[in-house]
Amino acid sequence: MRRQLPENLIRLAEACGSPLYLVGGSVRDFLAGYPIGDQTDWDLSSPMAEDALTAAAEPLGFRVRAVFRRTGTVKLEDEEGRGYEFTRFRSDRYVRGLHTPSEITFTDDIVRDAKRRDFRANAVYYDVGRGEFVDPLGGVADIHARRLATVREAEKVFGEDGLRLMRLARIAAQTGFSPDEEALAGAARNAALIRDIAPERIFCELRLLLLSDGKHGEAEAPLRGLEILRDTTVLDHTMPELAAGKGLSQRVDFHAYDVLDHSLRCVRYAPPEIRFAALLHDVGKPYCFHRDGNFFHHSEEGARIAGEMLARLRAPVRLTEDTVFLVQEHMRDFDCRMRTAKVRREIVRMGDRLPMLLALKQADFSACKDDLSPAPTVVKWERVLEEMRAEGTPFAVKELALNGADLQRLGVPREKTAEMLALLLDFCTEDGSRNTRQKLEKFIEKRMG
Repeated sequence: MRRQLPENLIRLAEACGSPLYLVGGSVRDFLAGYPIGDQTDWDLSSPMAEDALTAAAEPLGFRVRAVFRRTGTVKLEDEEGRGYEFTRFRSDRYVRGLHTPSEITFTDDIVRDAKRRDFRANAVYYDVGRGEFVDPLGGVADIHARRLATVREAEKVFGEDGLRLMRLARIAAQTGFSPDEEALAGAARNAALIRDIAPERIFCELRLLLLSDGKHGEAEAPLRGLEILRDTTVLDHTMPELAAGKGLSQRVDFHAYDVLDHSLRCVRYAPPEIRFAALLHDVGKPYCFHRDGNFFHHSEEGARIAGEMLARLRAPVRLTEDTVFLVQEHMRDFDCRMRTAKVRREIVRMGDRLPMLLALKQADFSACKDDLSPAPTVVKWERVLEEMRAEGTPFAVKELALNGADLQRLGVPREKTAEMLALLLDFCTEDGSRNTRQKLEKFIEKRMG
């Protein structure tokens, strides 16, 4: 493992007066046979105090970004911009469910430090200076068995820190490890404690889970993590509107899964940039069914509900806006009955979000019965799109052959310029060959009488 470590880290370990250990994901992933690279979290630990670490680090060119003396934590950055988080050996006590320890005791006992962690696979240490692994709790065997087992009784581990409920699913997704029966049962018994965790932290873990296939390249990774959230009922407490789709059947000629499992599988087939939209695209179905006895207007209601859910999770504004838009539009022309002229207008209206919408439509189609063939609506819309491109159709006002200044020279009042540009764009959307100065000027003349 030493050969894969940054040289700056090795020099730091040699300069410390106490052993300096890597612990957590970097050690786990190395022992599991995964590469250590740009996505590696460099978590360090040692019995040494914070001041001793900074005294060794700063002469070597490390920048101290933050020191948290209560938790014994130091955030460092080396000369190459690589980040490290050091935490002094300690033992923690919690108020039930809360993520932040209520009482911290520093120690020089590596076993006590290991037992404050979550899973044995994350409690294997690597002595950077000596090049040796230290395994206080049997985590190496768990890694080789691709197993997630808690460092102590699962009831205590999850009861101490509700965020571990999300971490169980996220780490299982990223690593491909399977939680053992005790971990799953302990998580299920303590699922309600996730309500005590800050929404921002839940969102962060959920986002990492939805992108977990990017960690080690396993396509099934996000689905695996979501199914753990479903099975432990953590999903019921974090996203109850989504969980309400469990057991809600759909037309068997179109669907092989209930509403919830279809939504989870949609994530499986969606590219990373639309995973939240894939997860929430049918979130309006349970609401509409319980209100009306059917799924009519579920895209409109779903857009509203998705916006409320993402606001509750403190999601970024752009992600929320894109997700709400895609949920709202995902049923557009689902039956392929829309006239071509209307499709052309819709394509222009979608703007930069069109590729995301087509990707969502394909994922939605594939998730119905795990069908990887092209979705009929996508085939139709892509054909129309190619026709428009071949004609030179403008897809935005800035692509028109005339601009605002041209219109004003032609006598269009300044206050009417935006309206006229919109009309010109619609005129050209019908037939891309109309986008010439001559034809647009003629159109303006007729409009102005």
